[in-house]
Amino acid sequence: MSRRFYINSNGRLRRKDNTLYFEREIDKKVEKKALPINDIDAIYIFGEVDINTKALNYLSQFDIPIHIFNYYGYYSGTFLPRRKNVSGSLVIEQAKHYINPQKRQYLAISFVEGAVHHILRNLRKSGVNKNEYSDIEKELFPKIFETKSIEELMAIEGNIRDRYYQLFNKIIKNKDFYIEKREKRPPNNPINALISFGNSIMYNSILTEIYRTQLDPTISFLHAPQEKRFSLSLDIAEIFKPFIIDSIIISLINTGIITVKDFNIDLNYAYLNENGRKKFLKAYEEKLTKTIKHRKLKRKVSYKQLIRFECYKLIKHFISDEDYKPFKAWW
Repeated sequence: MSRRFYINSNGRLRRKDNTLYFEREIDKKVEKKALPINDIDAIYIFGEVDINTKALNYLSQFDIPIHIFNYYGYYSGTFLPRRKNVSGSLVIEQAKHYINPQKRQYLAISFVEGAVHHILRNLRKSGVNKNEYSDIEKELFPKIFETKSIEELMAIEGNIRDRYYQLFNKIIKNKDFYIEKREKRPPNNPINALISFGNSIMYNSILTEIYRTQLDPTISFLHAPQEKRFSLSLDIAEIFKPFIIDSIIISLINTGIITVKDFNIDLNYAYLNENGRKKFLKAYEEKLTKTIKHRKLKRKVSYKQLIRFECYKLIKHFISDEDYKPFKAWW
């Protein structure tokens, strides 16, 4: 199974003959590491890395995207090789589902439905008293199915997430990670920094999976399609953020693997340092390679494959083969 390759150090990516190398200088000596080009799903760059067109052309031959993050660990951009798996007819059908208000609303509700299922699952598995989140389960959640507009749906979804993050303080055992409210731009404390970093990684993993299919990543339904962003990855991420990212955050903090020493705080800007990033990415890689027995396929699949399956389910929906139902963890 191909895997993600994370570069946290400064250095250079270069091709020599039919091998891709990452080179970095240690104690005035150049350390060279060959990358398994046939075993790379995507490359995530967090350090200052030089790369030339020869290396980019080689990565393109193997359809390997490169996701680039800035000094603070937040997403800057992506190099996507020329897409080979394209379908004009599917893009037309995907656009029709955006243009039609009822069809768009159905999909938008589905993404939120999947998200709330996993939010409630996290609260339940973390031992939060059911009475603490009965308002989410019995009042707010049923309302999403009654919404008639995206704005109305997103308002309810926002209320659900606000309540969820309030309850985070009952899940997280280390009070150094207290969250008063969700702050994104910029994250102002360690817990907000963890959520933002994790979500950013999740968006790009989903973008990689979309790239492997015939879906258009710019045509979305819950999030409005806009210039300069692949908004379909934001839609699908709603389902997987609580399922994957939040569960990783809860585990890393409650087991003491990540502490406040793994963060830098500049004025009101908190971000993971290199050591903290490595800890999170190790846990993230372990989570994506984890497997479960799929109820329908009757075989083991990885969490990463669950994301790809979500893309395939959308394709089936667009071509009227099978109505889309969001992924909901059943275990």
